[in-house]
Amino acid sequence: MNAREKNHAGEALPKKAGYVSTGRLERVLRAGHFAVTAELAPPDSALADDVYARARVFDGYVDGMNATDGSGANCHMSSVAMCALLTNIGYSPVMQIACRDKNRIAIQGDVLGAAAMGVSNVLCLSGDGVQVGDHPEAKPVFDLDSMSLLKTIKIMRDESRFLSGRTITTPPEIFLGAAENPSAPPIDFRPYRLAKKIAAGADFIQTQYIFDIPQLKEFMLKAGDLGLLEQCFILPGVGPLASARTATWIRKNVPGIYIPEEVINRLEGAENQKQEGQKICIELIQQIREIEGVSGIHVMAYRQEESVADIIQQSGVLEGRVPWYPGCENAEPA
Repeated sequence: MNAREKNHAGEALPKKAGYVSTGRLERVLRAGHFAVTAELAPPDSALADDVYARARVFDGYVDGMNATDGSGANCHMSSVAMCALLTNIGYSPVMQIACRDKNRIAIQGDVLGAAAMGVSNVLCLSGDGVQVGDHPEAKPVFDLDSMSLLKTIKIMRDESRFLSGRTITTPPEIFLGAAENPSAPPIDFRPYRLAKKIAAGADFIQTQYIFDIPQLKEFMLKAGDLGLLEQCFILPGVGPLASARTATWIRKNVPGIYIPEEVINRLEGAENQKQEGQKICIELIQQIREIEGVSGIHVMAYRQEESVADIIQQSGVLEGRVPWYPGCENAEPA
């Protein structure tokens, strides 16, 4: 029997009619709750307790945690291992898969193995090039890209077969995700790329950092005109900026992240820039929540993970709802 996410009584969650997975994240989104997910940085360690310690800072504040897969082309504990550990104690992880490091044979095997261990959510990414990471001499694979990876896992899930055509006796029950960047040029093309990812199989979308609300509103408006908002759950990405210097560096060096000048000026004029960065993040979450078609937020708080609970609490987006976590007897699994 496959492992599954559990309720507070330790019982496996059943699959609801019309759902593609047994996972809690899909349940929360389809129930119409404003969902909160967060990025969980993997440890440079072989100790399971290091993973659990990082996850616990999100207890009661997030509906899912993204286990990154060699983010920035740097080596850490694998995403599939982190997800297996987290699912085993009841968390709802999102397993990221970067196409950079594995071919289609290895990836399809990982998807089956992860599903057997109870992983219900997968985010499909092409992955950063090896030249930007700590192993620039590594050989990149890129046998698939994010679009073809979505199609591959959708075929495995919905048609019970590998890309080779061989039958899968028990298909993976996976809620499929993809990334999108409303701020990356050409801006007008982004809603059409979103449409391609939805057609390829994306059930939910997590975006890159959003700091320009009018730009996001325009993206969502065009997505709505294309009829995409009824087909997919969209969770814009947010995160606290540590300082004006950090914001300036990101704007200059990270493609596709647009940080308006007024945000940097506001940070520069603050007595406590880190605290001001968190305040800006809270305000962005509150504004994003009011945009039609938005289903939640994805929080990326690199080296500020301990601030996520306070940011979510102050934003008020949970409206008194307590996302489920191990040992919590009051939160409902949706």
